[in-house]
Amino acid sequence: MLYWLLYPFHDQFIAFNVLRYITFRSAYAMVTALVISFLLGPWVMRKLRALQGRAAVREDTPVTHQMKVGTPSMGGLLILGSIVVPVLLWGDLGNRYVQLVLATTVCMGAIGFLDDYLKLVRKRGLVGRYKITGQLLIGLGVGCVLYFLPVQPEIASRTSLPFLKNVNPELGILYVFFVAFVITGASNAVNLADGLDGLAIGLCALAFLGYAALAYVSGNRNFADYLNILFIRGGGEVTIFCMAAVGAALGFLWYNTHPAEMFMGDTGSLALGGALGVVAVLVKKEFLLLVIGGVLVAEALSVMIQVSSYRWRRKRVFRMAPLHHHFELHGWPETKIVVRFWIIAALLVMLSLSTIKLQ
Repeated sequence: MLYWLLYPFHDQFIAFNVLRYITFRSAYAMVTALVISFLLGPWVMRKLRALQGRAAVREDTPVTHQMKVGTPSMGGLLILGSIVVPVLLWGDLGNRYVQLVLATTVCMGAIGFLDDYLKLVRKRGLVGRYKITGQLLIGLGVGCVLYFLPVQPEIASRTSLPFLKNVNPELGILYVFFVAFVITGASNAVNLADGLDGLAIGLCALAFLGYAALAYVSGNRNFADYLNILFIRGGGEVTIFCMAAVGAALGFLWYNTHPAEMFMGDTGSLALGGALGVVAVLVKKEFLLLVIGGVLVAEALSVMIQVSSYRWRRKRVFRMAPLHHHFELHGWPETKIVVRFWIIAALLVMLSLSTIKLQ
């Protein structure tokens, strides 16, 4: 909005010329998100307590989690506001990619909010198949827009593979379903990782930081040509969204760090995961999400392995799934698990960024 309103006057007011730079607007999007989180966080917590929007803790979780009963949930509303407002202020709202990532984030957040609200009023959330159906429909919608209304028709249904130079497979109409799978998988991975204070939000902050760098170089013709990666015309604007998400994540972490004063709930986890998935799609780095979000992938795989093993062998592979609960039952303190998972995630982000230079 500020870009639209103020940049046209850059000839009369030279100071407005800074708005042309994605780096400047990205930095201020992050700062704006942080400020919104700090200013609105206490108010949101008071409102959630007044509405009795409190988290219910699974009975089969480690006993240390039972003391968290009564912590306000649905804090994802704060995350959503802290992302959407800065992007509206500093982003180019005429950019197709900005429109898509904002719409996906809000729609995924709406599904999560409905699930959280039903848990609050009926003590039972949205039926699993309905939740998955909603996520898939959103993913298919994004895939259809990218395939049938492409910004760059020549790369509309292509993806890229890490470590491989100029290998960009053409998926054709299958790309629509591939997009839906990536977005749905990412949203559920974050949802499953949201089990320890600060864990999921910290992992998301690191992942969005990595994708901010990838979006910036992918949207710059000189950098893209030098690094032998696909040039995404207009893709640099996604950097602003990613940095707003980093700011929102850090701001929420202020309240979510152990012991958490507020949980994000499905409102936040589905929105962040869906946003992460669509960002990976927009910059054509879908497979790299397996590395950047490696800890999130491990959390999701641990659940899949546990369920499959118990169904077919009547045996458990892990003491408890997702993976963070397995380490809890091994005696690791919650804070130690969270910090160690963050360290691993940071290493994976650095590894991911190195792949674009190794091509």
